[in-house]
Amino acid sequence: MKLNVTSEIGKLKTVLLHRPGNELENLTPDLMERLLFDDIPFLRVAQQEHDAFAKALQQEGVEVLYIEKLVAEALVAHPEVKTEFINTFITEASVEEDLREKLFDYLNEKDVQEMVDLMIAGIRNYEIIDPKDIAFEDYPFVCDPLPNVLFQRDPFASMGSGISLNHMRTVTRNRETLLSEYMFKYHPRFETDVDIYYQRDDEFALEGGDELVINKHTLAIGISQRTDFEAIQTLADRLFFKFDTDFDTVLAFDIPKRRAFMHLDTVFTQIDYDKFTIHPEIMGTLVVYELTKGEGEVVVTKVEDSLQAILTKYVGREVELIECGGGDPIISAREQWNDGANTLCIKPGTVVVYERNWVTNDILRSKGIKVIEIPSGELSRGRGGPRCMSMPLDREDI
Repeated sequence: MKLNVTSEIGKLKTVLLHRPGNELENLTPDLMERLLFDDIPFLRVAQQEHDAFAKALQQEGVEVLYIEKLVAEALVAHPEVKTEFINTFITEASVEEDLREKLFDYLNEKDVQEMVDLMIAGIRNYEIIDPKDIAFEDYPFVCDPLPNVLFQRDPFASMGSGISLNHMRTVTRNRETLLSEYMFKYHPRFETDVDIYYQRDDEFALEGGDELVINKHTLAIGISQRTDFEAIQTLADRLFFKFDTDFDTVLAFDIPKRRAFMHLDTVFTQIDYDKFTIHPEIMGTLVVYELTKGEGEVVVTKVEDSLQAILTKYVGREVELIECGGGDPIISAREQWNDGANTLCIKPGTVVVYERNWVTNDILRSKGIKVIEIPSGELSRGRGGPRCMSMPLDREDI
């Protein structure tokens, strides 16, 4: 398949997800901060909710793919890279030197799909160490679980016919991009080389939740808790001058560096040709920079216009900003925390949302938006909504 994502709202044809697995069972209260979770979801219910999400997409004609399956299929198609993949994973997991050979053997002898699932789930020390040699207070994992693989929006971002293969802010999440890299390099579905505009070993942090494709000429990227402005400059320079793309403008949104506002898409998403959701709390502090294609260099300009005026200019029509929670400070804060602004648009004017954000959802309906609600009692504990959990691979052009 060829990647094609030139907007946030074009009819979604193919999407990449991860069905939650035993990595959630390996979360403990002591590990939550290290693994970037605020709570421990109930796996069985989280899987039921995620299956409902996938079913809702399929009922709208969307092809649903799973990262864990595509990585395993890639390794089966190219068995010669399996050793390299395991060794790279072990190195990046910072496994103790004296355990690396044991862990390699343990993984290598598994069925490929089981091996990939284990890498995501995390490997407990007693799986490769004699239990009598383990003290109760010892760290329980040889390599940590990857619970944030649930949020396939972040490790890479589809833009045009290429991707940014991201350098995640934390070591905890950077191993996730190894899965994305091997999927694109070796899976038979990607028969043509995919342009990679940013590399996972680049210096500065960049995460997909901050990357929005406004149209085939314009990106919006958040300067956030997880993405550096220098990464945005690097990406813009490559899009403008190194690769053959139509992109000529990047809008950099400087948002508060807070856990609640982790990525741009937690406070701002597009839902129709002329409509965007927004969390009202960012409006008083938001600063937008325009990165444009100059004579051999990226030109950075602070934009003095209102956000509505900026978006109207680049969307090409008058836009409406719909406030999460209707602008009520209590409702807005609560529903934004539960990803009320994190919508997944599957075609113009149709979005998938969490059912728990009923105030925002009713407001969207009143604006003529078709709202597809999915259950979210457990999925929402991970602090990521429908957009966070999905990465479009193919959308119709608008």
